[in-house]
Amino acid sequence: MSDGAQTPDDDDALAGRGDSAARQGIQSVEIAVRVLQALEEGRGPMTLTQVATAAGMSASKVHRYLVSLGRGGLVSQSQQSGAYDLGVGMRRLGVEALRRVDEVSLASEHLPGLRDRTGHAVNLAVWGDRGPVLVRWFYGAHPLPVTVRVGATMPLLASAVGRVYLAHLPDAVTGPVLAAEPGADPAEVARVAAEVRSTGVAVASGTLIPTLTSVAAPVFPAGGSAPLAVALAVPSSLATPALLAALEDELLAATAEITADLGGALPAARRAE
Repeated sequence: MSDGAQTPDDDDALAGRGDSAARQGIQSVEIAVRVLQALEEGRGPMTLTQVATAAGMSASKVHRYLVSLGRGGLVSQSQQSGAYDLGVGMRRLGVEALRRVDEVSLASEHLPGLRDRTGHAVNLAVWGDRGPVLVRWFYGAHPLPVTVRVGATMPLLASAVGRVYLAHLPDAVTGPVLAAEPGADPAEVARVAAEVRSTGVAVASGTLIPTLTSVAAPVFPAGGSAPLAVALAVPSSLATPALLAALEDELLAATAEITADLGGALPAARRAE
């Protein structure tokens, strides 16, 4: 067929010719995906010229794809400005995709790799009723002075994952939990939260366990839900400034990748790095 469409018989023929033929795909579909990605990355309505530039294609070619995508409800065009944006069909697909996402499971798939690259224990926390709750723990190559139980609730100010939530959840959410922690000085809380937002990471050394240093960073799922927190746990005897700097880089790269996999977006400050 000249338009590149395939029938079930075509699929059978491809299967008989081996994996390489089956992986060729349909070029027109891949081009349509490029157009949709250009609209998604534009973060708002775009003119035809802007879409064409972002997709690396001619305006006339992009226009044909926009017309077809519009007929399918995946693209909309403003009657007033003529600008293009993602359509109602894309919104429905996005909502359904989010409904099917298991954020903890998807994030957890990245953690063994982070552990293997750094050699240090990795844990994952989510926000619970009384603060951050550890839901995954992968031990590293270095013995730690503590056995951490999955399901444990961590303090806000004394733990690295807690400091992530101090920085990225509203005070109305963290305030009641923080009020139950002894010695939580408001000025110190504000300083820690500002530092975490500025650097992208939270570091807690000896605040919870005297011989343990932890470095944590947030993962931002789609839909504005509460962030997850990924942390590396390091024996304080090994936590030199050079090692911590290297671990922070690895952690930021990993959490950016997990955020992308969950369909979320980093804060503007981190995207600019």
